[in-house]
Amino acid sequence: MTPTQRTLKALKEQGRVCGIVERFNPYVGEHGIRQDLFGFIDIIALDRKLGIIAVQSCGQSFAAHYRKITEERYHECAEWLRCGGRVELWGWRKVKHKRGGVAMRWKPRVREITQKDLDEVL
Repeated sequence: MTPTQRTLKALKEQGRVCGIVERFNPYVGEHGIRQDLFGFIDIIALDRKLGIIAVQSCGQSFAAHYRKITEERYHECAEWLRCGGRVELWGWRKVKHKRGGVAMRWKPRVREITQKDLDEVL
């Protein structure tokens, strides 16, 4: 299961209405690439309390994706926030189910990215 599939499942379990907006483009490069909406959005989630949420999902490269959103896609993210949207970064990793145990389970690290995060980049 990919990080996007895990995130989609977890978002739906929270009662959010979701849609994947990341697409595969076979015409770029030799083998094609995955392209995110605005360069940083994998999933759009609708939440009655929080509104419209742009979600970026990843595996263990949480810091690299955080930098991607706040630095490389600064303007797109800032405009999304100015328009009233929210941004969440979901990073998935395996953690022990119980302290000292051997059973592992997938757990997300979720961080909301705000204008304050973007301001720290400047």
